[in-house]
Amino acid sequence: MNLAVKLIRDFKDYDNRHKLKGYRDKAELIRRRNLEDWDDQRLQLESLRLKKEAKSGTPLDELLVDAYALVCEAAKRTVGLQPYEVQIMAAIALHERFLIEQHTGEGKTLSAVMPAYLNALTDESVHVLTFNDYLAKRDAEWMGPIYRFLGLTVNSVQAGMSLSEKREAYAADITYVTAKEAGFDYLRDTIALDEADTVHRRFNYVIVDEADSLLLDEARVPLVIAGEPGSSNNDGIRFAKVARQLVQDEHYNFDEFMRNVYLNEAGSAKAESLLGCGNLYESHNSHLLSSLNCALHAESILKKDVHYIVRDGKIELIDEYTGRVAENRHLPEGLQVALAAKEGLQSLAGGKVLGTITLQHFLSLYPKICGMTATAQASAMEFEEIYALQVVQIPPNRPNKRIDHPHRIYTHREAKLKALVQEIATVHKAGRPILIGTSSVEESDMLAEALAIADVPCHVLNAKNDAKEAEIIAKAGEIGAVTVSTNMAGRGVDIRLGGGNPEQAEVIAKLGGLYVIGTHVHQSVRIDNQLRGRSGRQGDPGASVFFVSLEDELILQFGIEKAIPPMYRRLRKEEALSESVLHSKVTHIQRVIMGQNFQIRRELNRYSDMVEEQRRLLYEERLGILKGETPMSPSEQRVRLYYIDKFWADHLAYVSYIRESIHLTSLTNRNPIDEFHMQIIQAYEQLPAQIIRESTNMLIKLGGSNDPEKWEKFGLKNPTSTWTYTMNDQYMEYLQNPSVWNVGTMLAFLIRRMLRPVFGWKEF
Repeated sequence: MNLAVKLIRDFKDYDNRHKLKGYRDKAELIRRRNLEDWDDQRLQLESLRLKKEAKSGTPLDELLVDAYALVCEAAKRTVGLQPYEVQIMAAIALHERFLIEQHTGEGKTLSAVMPAYLNALTDESVHVLTFNDYLAKRDAEWMGPIYRFLGLTVNSVQAGMSLSEKREAYAADITYVTAKEAGFDYLRDTIALDEADTVHRRFNYVIVDEADSLLLDEARVPLVIAGEPGSSNNDGIRFAKVARQLVQDEHYNFDEFMRNVYLNEAGSAKAESLLGCGNLYESHNSHLLSSLNCALHAESILKKDVHYIVRDGKIELIDEYTGRVAENRHLPEGLQVALAAKEGLQSLAGGKVLGTITLQHFLSLYPKICGMTATAQASAMEFEEIYALQVVQIPPNRPNKRIDHPHRIYTHREAKLKALVQEIATVHKAGRPILIGTSSVEESDMLAEALAIADVPCHVLNAKNDAKEAEIIAKAGEIGAVTVSTNMAGRGVDIRLGGGNPEQAEVIAKLGGLYVIGTHVHQSVRIDNQLRGRSGRQGDPGASVFFVSLEDELILQFGIEKAIPPMYRRLRKEEALSESVLHSKVTHIQRVIMGQNFQIRRELNRYSDMVEEQRRLLYEERLGILKGETPMSPSEQRVRLYYIDKFWADHLAYVSYIRESIHLTSLTNRNPIDEFHMQIIQAYEQLPAQIIRESTNMLIKLGGSNDPEKWEKFGLKNPTSTWTYTMNDQYMEYLQNPSVWNVGTMLAFLIRRMLRPVFGWKEF
């Protein structure tokens, strides 16, 4: 197996080198096209010629050299940037629809301009998807002069824009926008009753910035558009009280990865007694079981200041990959209610879901997709399988001087913390800036307290003070700076040595550059690499190291300690363990976990893929009606659109209901996914007849009237207000994963069923 893996890796390395040679040769051709002697008017006439060629059908590949040479010269004249050879190579790979891995600080923003310009020559839409609104606006303004000099329009979309402003932004040749905002705008378009209320053009070419975050980490995050939320009932408090009376091991257990919690036999009996409901596992009690599972999950797995914070009387979820507050994100409704009840807060009902799409499915709407990130190779297999995107590693313009030290592994947490504080204090004395990446808000606050006791001043950057991110990061590279952060400082943020002061930068470079310390290793090697990448930018010196203890959550949660010799597990040493076998074990387990998570995501995709297929079929019919491709009177059009939306929303509610209880089918030896598919297919097949029947009845009531006032009188309109949010899908997926129903749970269910007649237990 190791030999096979080595052969595959060697082949891919050869393939990457072969591609890079081709790109380097083409980049040389582009750089030889010396356009310095051309005046502005001649450059602009050349751009008009290229546009005419592209619109007449000339393949873009044939125009690439001329177009890229033009962009290089325009960039130099307008924004003072001369693309390096490696940036041009990256730009060629992006046009060829590869996912490029380009080191942090290597100028991905400028690389993206060349393929964006080339693909916009056809007058088809080009979107550059950024990590946040700030970057969308910044990059559009920063690169805008290049596009405008060459006769193209550019704009950015910001959350909160009016309909007309968004239509104008998407009408531009190149549009910078966050993936989520583009997705939300798409969902709004899908419920528009008038074509004038839509904003998107036909999707064409997209460049995904920070691609690993959007294509993997957040790919399964469902974007949701719903009616205005209303008040929720107090059932959550009832189940929270029950959950608090259950005791771990006595009443419930966790799965081996601590992802799921489930009742055992004693727990089932205790819960049934407290709820007074009879057998929890009877189908008519499925809503009680689901609510109790949510309450138990909220109480035992979701941790304050790790998974969420409470701010201004509201639950705010924390993104596990960035450490930032996940803005406008909610758990599935049952779990959101349970978490609010745990914290003694009132939860709002989510409102009727009108439409939903995962980021992965939204991005698949683009016929041509490419991406760029600093950390892709570790997940290359997943990119290729899900998106058919191959990774191309672009070499840096200047050699990477960062030193990545081996992990420092300690037997217990106290020893690790003591060593961390000592290391930080020692390095800080010399004035070298330090960035410390922690696992949670809780840990960052705790480390800050320990540093204060050691007389080491520090700035803390976590989800509690994310509004100060730009201010804190601007100072993180200054002499003597100590910044304690969650993973927040990893995206769209530049840590410059000396804070941009050349004299300070020179002093810090002599001290070794920015020193990055990780207080834990993440499940994904890719996330660790993101933290490392904060240091050693653009050939700067730097260093990174990770501190690990055998009591860290990852070690305990995934059973890594079983892979570690018993002699180390029994020790409680203050010094770091030096054995190299431990380092290789940690890295190996990280890769195993990445593989497991990939398999889980692939399996869970089978639930959402079918619903998305149904949505696209129905939306294709809806779009034809909206655009007038189907001959209809105005009243017929309005009525049909209204009932398509109504019954699709009802279908989504049914899908959600089925999804919550489908795991019960595993108890009858039926495959939950097959059963789920069968039930939602049967439900979907009934939609056309329902839509036609209700549309016919309404048209009779309207008497063929095309009067909009009469339509409104009969309620043929969109909700008076809607709201959009992202769903933190992961926890409910874990709850509903068939693995929850393991041997113990099945036995509990079957024993209760067999013994019911013996002990006279009631069925209800």
